[in-house]
Amino acid sequence: MSARSSIAGVCVFAAMVSIAAQPQRERTWVAPPAADSRHNPLNEEAEILAGGSKLFRQRCALCHGQDGTGTNRGPNLMTRHVQHQSDGALFWKISSGNTRTGMPGYSFLPEVQRWQLVSHLRAQARE
Repeated sequence: MSARSSIAGVCVFAAMVSIAAQPQRERTWVAPPAADSRHNPLNEEAEILAGGSKLFRQRCALCHGQDGTGTNRGPNLMTRHVQHQSDGALFWKISSGNTRTGMPGYSFLPEVQRWQLVSHLRAQARE
């Protein structure tokens, strides 16, 4: 075995041990406390929900599925864990993304569109 492959193996092992040693709460994706205080300014009117549904199909369905119940690329957004998060936390996660999980940030979308996505997620969960 070459010195290069030995070093690479040690580096991979060290990274795995480091990840495994992290407390569970650090591995979960939690919005900052300030995000929880934000409230969705949009009413759930038909055109708001239709816009959110269209955005979801365009931006989110590839990973989270057409109905938001997840795929092998993205988690189920209809679970209690997700739905019990505040609107502000969901807005923050949509805006910020999470590079560790492969979730892109959508801060480039206008704020109203990101709130439409939050409204869509809430309405979808009630269906």
